[in-house]
Amino acid sequence: MLVIMTAFSGCSTYQFGSRSLFRDNIRTVYVPIIRNDTFRHDLGVRLTEAVIRTIEMRTPYKATGDPNADSTLTVRFNSEAKRVLTENRTDDPRALDVLVTAQAVWIDRFGNPLMQNQLTVEGNIATDFLQSERMVPEAGQSVEVALQAAIEDLAERIVSQMENRW
Repeated sequence: MLVIMTAFSGCSTYQFGSRSLFRDNIRTVYVPIIRNDTFRHDLGVRLTEAVIRTIEMRTPYKATGDPNADSTLTVRFNSEAKRVLTENRTDDPRALDVLVTAQAVWIDRFGNPLMQNQLTVEGNIATDFLQSERMVPEAGQSVEVALQAAIEDLAERIVSQMENRW
């Protein structure tokens, strides 16, 4: 009996599944509407929806509209751009990269940063994100479809930084 109790007590703090990847003291995350610094007016709302959807799907946290939540994830959409990769003989673009950048800060209700940034500038707790998506107009792809894919990938990257470090 003593051997069995010793074996089970050694694993008492171990958690099964993806729950062990996330903080135990956080249950809710307040995600305000993302500030958009680009000329496309709807990008902040689209990224907000993608981040909330990703938090709900991939984490045990509940995204809420209550500013008194356990934590706050503040994101700022900095820029979006297109970069031509290849052109045809008449200088029409054949392949482009759609680039989006954002900054995210995740803090608890006491103002302590929860997102661990390895490359921080003194006094800056924001984490920078850059995401690109390939687009080929000749294949029928549009800028909006590539931009939406980049936004969804960016939301995945932001939420993946909410996991605990090993």
